[in-house]
Amino acid sequence: MPNSSFLRAAFAMHGARRSRQLVWVALAALVALLAGCAQLPPVRPDAPSSAIQPGAQTRLGAIARDSLPAGDAAVISGFRLLPEGGTAFNARIALTRNAQQSVDAMYYLIASDRVGLQFLRELRDAAARGVRVRLIVDDIYAGGEDPLLAGLAAFPNVEVRLFNPLPSRSSSLVWRVLRSADDFERINRRMHNKLFVADNAVSVSGGRNMANPYFMQSREANFIDLDVLSTGAVVPKLSAVFDSFWNSPQVRPVDQLAAPASAAERRARFDALVAQAGEPVTERPRDILGAVPVAQQLAAGRLVQTIATARVFADSPAKALGFTPAVAEVSVNHQTMALFAEAREQVRIVSPYFIPGERGMAMMRKAGATQANGRIVLVTNSLGSTDEPLAYAEYAKYRKAMLEAGVQIFELGPELSRMTDDLGGAFHQSISRLHAKVAVIDERLVFIGSMNLDGRSALENTEIGVVIDSHEIAYTVADLLGQRLAAGAYRLRLSPEGNHTEWIATEADGSQKIHRVEPGDDWRYRLQFWLLLPLVNQDLF
Repeated sequence: MPNSSFLRAAFAMHGARRSRQLVWVALAALVALLAGCAQLPPVRPDAPSSAIQPGAQTRLGAIARDSLPAGDAAVISGFRLLPEGGTAFNARIALTRNAQQSVDAMYYLIASDRVGLQFLRELRDAAARGVRVRLIVDDIYAGGEDPLLAGLAAFPNVEVRLFNPLPSRSSSLVWRVLRSADDFERINRRMHNKLFVADNAVSVSGGRNMANPYFMQSREANFIDLDVLSTGAVVPKLSAVFDSFWNSPQVRPVDQLAAPASAAERRARFDALVAQAGEPVTERPRDILGAVPVAQQLAAGRLVQTIATARVFADSPAKALGFTPAVAEVSVNHQTMALFAEAREQVRIVSPYFIPGERGMAMMRKAGATQANGRIVLVTNSLGSTDEPLAYAEYAKYRKAMLEAGVQIFELGPELSRMTDDLGGAFHQSISRLHAKVAVIDERLVFIGSMNLDGRSALENTEIGVVIDSHEIAYTVADLLGQRLAAGAYRLRLSPEGNHTEWIATEADGSQKIHRVEPGDDWRYRLQFWLLLPLVNQDLF
């Protein structure tokens, strides 16, 4: 999640003490006086639309049906894990190229880099073949991207809508937030969903945004992440979630917000931008799980999948209007935490930003009091691998208490990139970071989605996830994001005196090194924490 530390602090102030609120109000008033707060144009109603019928006659629909066993079509689904960046990206490209009627996609972030440009270019090309394309993008990072998004929307068969748009279209995120300071309650709530559906027959969902680092295409830092390709009964349920956002009052067509320009001008500008997308993203002939590329399976007319039942957890777009008791009861966070509480054996949690709060700590203490050490296993980022040091600082406040409660904690080290290419593709010399949002409950239920285990995901952002009931998938995920990650992660423990944390690293030769001072600690982080943490409410990370 690419929020800057400034924005983490700014967003978190919503729940801070009243004195801090007054500071924010004063700052907002000052900005309003200096620059004037921007305003959104009046709402122009757009006709509602919905996903195509699940039984529509398309090639992808036929492949999806042929890839599932006969019978129970309304109940069973097929799943393929996509742990490698190149394979996960090219799966979306292959599905877009094979779509005949519709492509529906919603993303928190689509960057104007190699990955983002290639993805948008494929959507344009699909529309040129007569495919209806509907795209929802959260607006917080869409500033300055109007030439791309409004350009795409200028093509026939394409509609692009922005979730909770900010009135300022500046490329400066800080300036956009400040100029919307009088509407902070609204702009603080974002759509964090990641979902792609082709012909209402095949979907890809999980944790990846549409940007280079999520698909192993960055030189500086790359994310370990996980998506899942789905067919069968779960796909129309995911499409229904998309429709609920598409037809909600929280979205606006991008062409209502972008600067005036003719359709021809917008299309020409878009074409010029995507022409800079660069070489196609490559993938291995077989991924870490031994599976061939999705394009190859589609050409053969059958997807190799694990058959299981599943549920969809999804926040309503109404969550953007405010977190109410009615919203809380059906939230992704509430439903997922209920699964954790019902676990009888073990919960494995993989979360890049993990802030349990008192509610989470109470659950973990209860679990630790009734089961042997290791009932809860947490894999998260270390200080050296995190891209959100403020979130990490809040997590660190609970770390000793979690160890005392019997939680096994592993923190991903940035050096994983030099030890293995198993997890997502080749890191080369880039920093490795964790971004997957996954949980395995009782070696049977698997949650894969967009939700971080922090206050922002719980209270402010909308999220989506799939819960798969499958021992086979649970075992595979536990191995991928457990055993394999452990080789490049610090294992945490309490010191013999029990008064501080120790980090145990496994060296390349198999030996172990014990760190009694936090690896990756840096005085610049400490200064940042000292300056910003007083403004931050931990419950809203």
